[in-house]
Parts: sequence; structure tokens; C-alpha cells
Amino acid sequence: RYPNSKFFLWQSFDYPTDTLLPGMKLGLDRTKNLNKTLTSWASFTDPSTGSYVFSVENWKVSHGLITSMGQLESRTGPVYSNLINITETEDEISHSLNITTNVSSISILQLTYFGSLQLMEFIGVENQILFYFPKNGCDSYNKCGDNTYCNFNTSSNCTCIAGFQPGGQYAMGLTKSKQRCVRKSQLSCDEKEFKKLRNMKLPDTQYTILDTKVGLEECEKRCLTNCNCTAFANTNMRNGWS
Repeated sequence: RYPNSKFFLWQSFDYPTDTLLPGMKLGLDRTKNLNKTLTSWASFTDPSTGSYVFSVENWKVSHGLITSMGQLESRTGPVYSNLINITETEDEISHSLNITTNVSSISILQLTYFGSLQLMEFIGVENQILFYFPKNGCDSYNKCGDNTYCNFNTSSNCTCIAGFQPGGQYAMGLTKSKQRCVRKSQLSCDEKEFKKLRNMKLPDTQYTILDTKVGLEECEKRCLTNCNCTAFANTNMRNGWS
């Protein structure tokens, strides 16, 4: 910092490398105009800048994004969100780890040189991996086309959701073209039935309507009054859902 000043010119926690420590924050800090990200090493033994970056999306219901050379590779889901502290205010959108008073135990979040994200807990000289991402092919961003879900236990991985069937034009994805699934029958605004889908990752939240103060019943009522609304979901599964 400057001599005889309380203002810091530079501090390491504002410029992370490949590892997030307790007390550090990832994401957007509007007070400092900083966007804090993790950047991988080039290789296991080379700490120079690698090709992978882990960042926090600055949309509603923030998630973590892994990109490679500017291309979006993966987006985190509910498991990650339950292990990380997420703060969303006017001043910041940040992800952080708990600071514990137990000096014999410490957790770190690391972006590896081959593009995986792992949360590790060190207890003395021992360590265990609490979270590893991506786990399989279904964690790849936009793995399947429109109106489909990914099932890693099936041969094709991609399945149309109920009420849809393969058809329409092919949509260009990140790595290959993906066939879209289209409705079997035209959607009526008078329909009062929803199909429940379990174990689903929320879609991108850039264009969604978000209200964390209401529960599922109120959310369903609002969706039924809006013809453009085709689905609703919980953003937080803890503390009674919202």
C-alpha cells in the first residue's frame, strides 16, 4: 500500500492464480471494478498461464463457468452451489469458501491444468477431494440440443423430454451439430399441467424471471398466467426451497 495510507495499491487476493483459499472471493467486485477468476497452470510442472479459466457468471442465480480458449466448456450445478458460499448483492456477485477456526483443517478450490475443478480438504497431512467437476460427458456445456436432457447411462446420452420428439433443423453446438427436439403437439395457453423433471441442472438464467421470496406453488401460479412461461424451478433447494 501507499506509505501512510489505508488504501491498497495491490493485494494478492484480488488477483487469484489457479487456487481459491478461504477468505478469497471469486466473481465481480463492483466497488473495485474487478472480475476475479481462476486460471490454470500450463502443465503439472509449469505455473505459467494455461488455457482454462474458471469464472462466475454475472447473471441471476450465479454459477461457475469453465472456459478454454474463450470457448465455454462446462457450467456448475447444484452440488457446487451447496458447497460454496454465494453472495449476490449490488456491490458484488461472489463465490467463496468458509473460513474455519480449526487450524488442522483447510479447504481449497483449484482449477487443474487439464481443465477440471476440484474442492479439496486438507486435514493435517491427509487430503480428500470433496468435489470434482466435470464428472462425465453430461457436464459438458450444451451437450444436447433444444428440449433434451443428457443421461450418461444411455448410449446416445441425449433424450427428448416428455412431449417432444426429434425433428426440426439441426442446431450448431460447440463441437458438433445437435438435433433439436420439437413439440409433438402445439402448446396451448389453457393447459394446466406441468411435467416434473428431477435431477436437472437449471438452464442459463440470463433471461429468466427470478424471485427468491416465493415458493413452488406461487411460482407455478405465475407461470400459468404468462403464456411465454413454459417451465419453473427451484433456485435453492435448502431452507424450504425458493
